[in-house]
Parts: sequence; structure tokens; C-alpha cells
Amino acid sequence: MGVVSTAIDIDPDLVLDLRDVSLRRDGKTLVGPLTWQVELDERWVVLGPNGAGKTSLLRIASALEYPSTGTAVVLGEQLGRTEVTELRSRVGLSSVAVAGRIPGDEVVSDLVISAGYAVLGRWREKYDEQDFERAADTLESIGAEHLADRTWGTLSEGERKRVLIARAMMTDPELLLLDEPGAGLDLGGREDLVARLGDMAMDPDAPATVLVTHHVEEIPPGFTHAMLLAEGEVTAMGLIDDVITSENLSRAFAQSITVDAIDGRYFARRARRSGRHRRG
Repeated sequence: MGVVSTAIDIDPDLVLDLRDVSLRRDGKTLVGPLTWQVELDERWVVLGPNGAGKTSLLRIASALEYPSTGTAVVLGEQLGRTEVTELRSRVGLSSVAVAGRIPGDEVVSDLVISAGYAVLGRWREKYDEQDFERAADTLESIGAEHLADRTWGTLSEGERKRVLIARAMMTDPELLLLDEPGAGLDLGGREDLVARLGDMAMDPDAPATVLVTHHVEEIPPGFTHAMLLAEGEVTAMGLIDDVITSENLSRAFAQSITVDAIDGRYFARRARRSGRHRRG
């Protein structure tokens, strides 16, 4: 368990309030120290190269990890001074950590429904009809309704990502955390998912959302803010158009990158080198 500070004043308008937070393992700092606030109506993307600390940050935000230093308030509850089991039920999390615990013979509809009971997989003989209806609606919202009767072991990586998002949304969470939801998707699957997440982002009734990725092409339209991480440190943070720039991404990814913004989407490529290559 990390170091926990004394009680602090809590702002009810913030779903996340991290103050001078860091996470350490075996003497190494994985992320931080950083300060970050997320408001009720904000949609954040956390972007950076592999090993930047994105997933470590998400584990604190989901109350799965206590910070090693600083104070973390999630949905008005300060970590280290609250019962995290109930708190975690208010957070929807889609991540590879969840995927790794799912048996191959688990039926998709059972997997999604069980999120409402804060367990993983079927644990009772019968579910209520409203459970099945809610699961069907949630799967449909993410384009995965055709997977309801399939088993986890028969799904492709992209299909699994969709099911995990549906599971995360099953409980109508107050905070939705998506860890690389586009990983493993082909071009068509990615574009369909980005469009659906974009619709969700622009829905005023949708929960505050944090999406982790290392591809700007996976940022849905409607996202409002961004954080860039590199080697565990914040290199830029704020309104998304101010953060997702060629200069900022070049610094975070340690190479010259050009970013284009088109119709609310972002596209990146390595900047061309000056001069022309000669044959021979």
C-alpha cells in the first residue's frame, strides 16, 4: 500500500483529483509525480509511447493501486481513507488486466451481466430479464450484439475489446476508463469503434471518460482534453487541440512527427527529412 496523506478538501465537481501523485515499484518510479483533475463533463485521452506510465496512471484512477506519494481522490473518495470495493463498482474499467482473468468458456452475455454484480463471470443460476436486456443494449451500443452467445475463447482480439467495453459500461459507471480499446482492431473495426466512442463522448449523459492510447488516430471526436506522458512524466496537458500538436508529439515520442487535424480527428506521420535520396 502506498503512502497516504492526511484528509484533504474534496471538490464535488471533480471525478478525479490527483495531487502530486506517483507510483513506484522496486525503487523505480513508473509514473509521476503529477497533478491532474478531471471534471464531470470532460473526456480525456492519455497518450504516450510504450512504457510512458499510462496504464500505471489508469490503475490509480480505477482505485486498483494506491499512489506511492501524493493524494488521489476518485469520485469524491480519497484512496486510503475509504472502502475501495464499493468505489471500484462505480468505475467502469476496460483493460488487459481484466481480460487475463476471463476463462475461455465464459459466455459473453454472462460476462457482461456479471459486471453488475461486481464479479467476473456467471455466479448464479438465473439472472433477471432486465439483466439480459441491459446487457443486450450495452453490447449493441458498441457494435457487439452478435457476440452475446459466443464464448470468450472464440473471440478475436478486436471482439474481446468490444466486449470488455460493454462490460465496463454495464453498471452505468460514473467514470469510464478505457485502456487501449483500439488495440488489435483492423482498420474497419477501429473506425467503427472510434465513431461509436465519439457518439458517446458527445452524449451529455455519458460518464466522464479517460481513454489511454499511443495512436492519435484512435482518439474519437468529441474528446475535450489530453495528457501526453513520456517516461512517466507529463510533457503536455490541457485542451486537446493545444496538446495534440506536432511539437508536443515530437517531444513525447522523441522523433520528428507531423500531426494533422481533420474533422475532429487526428492523424500522425513521421516528418519528412530534408533533401532527396539518391539511387546508386
